[in-house]
Amino acid sequence: MVWRESFLDLILIPLSLLLPMLYHAWLYRAVRRHPLSTAFGVYSASRRVWISGMMKDNDDKKGVLVVQSFRNVIMGSTLMATTAVLFCTGIAAVLSSTYAIKKPLSDAVFGAHGEYMMALKYVALLLLFLFAFLCHSLTICFLNQASFLINTSALSGGGDNLVTGDLVAQILERGFTLNFVGNRLFYAGVPLLLWIFGPLLAFLSSLVMIPILYNLDVVNVSGGGCKGEHSSGCVNASKNAETNGNGCMHV
Repeated sequence: MVWRESFLDLILIPLSLLLPMLYHAWLYRAVRRHPLSTAFGVYSASRRVWISGMMKDNDDKKGVLVVQSFRNVIMGSTLMATTAVLFCTGIAAVLSSTYAIKKPLSDAVFGAHGEYMMALKYVALLLLFLFAFLCHSLTICFLNQASFLINTSALSGGGDNLVTGDLVAQILERGFTLNFVGNRLFYAGVPLLLWIFGPLLAFLSSLVMIPILYNLDVVNVSGGGCKGEHSSGCVNASKNAETNGNGCMHV
């Protein structure tokens, strides 16, 4: 009887986790091989060009623009980190409560809904949102560090400036990558939340989420828009942008 109740969970829940993992493995491969065909690659290339423009002839107006731009991203990451903490607090309150929350749901849930299974669902949600909080917290740290470094070009003159555009771009990309991972962990929390009501809803939500993410991640570029992309994954830079010596900037 226990096997029959857990049959759907053993089949559908691994599939619900495997499908998003396969999609993001394909997305990682697409970003590495054809960066300008993905939104992540296009945004990464745009940020590198933006950093080069902000660090060249940095004045008060550009400094204010940099601070405001970073502030907007930091506010978004702060909101997501706060939301993750609230989710973790609520889940911890449910786990520590003496009220058995599984009882009113036992008749409406398909699949296993015993004490250990319900505890597993809540612990999985707790760990997921904890990792999301960690990613957004590190995002705030990297963006704060980049906001200081990007303005140091106006304070140092000549060749003694140790802060280069490549260093700032690397720190900024780490922050935005962690922000991307934190957001995707939030998206992964939707199937786990629906798993409380049964594995079928979790599996269906994973299926629906993949085409939605595909439309967000893939950029349809016209034939003339890819002239700047090379097979090595670099983008032709403008005259004012810093290059690697070959006239291109790596994404």
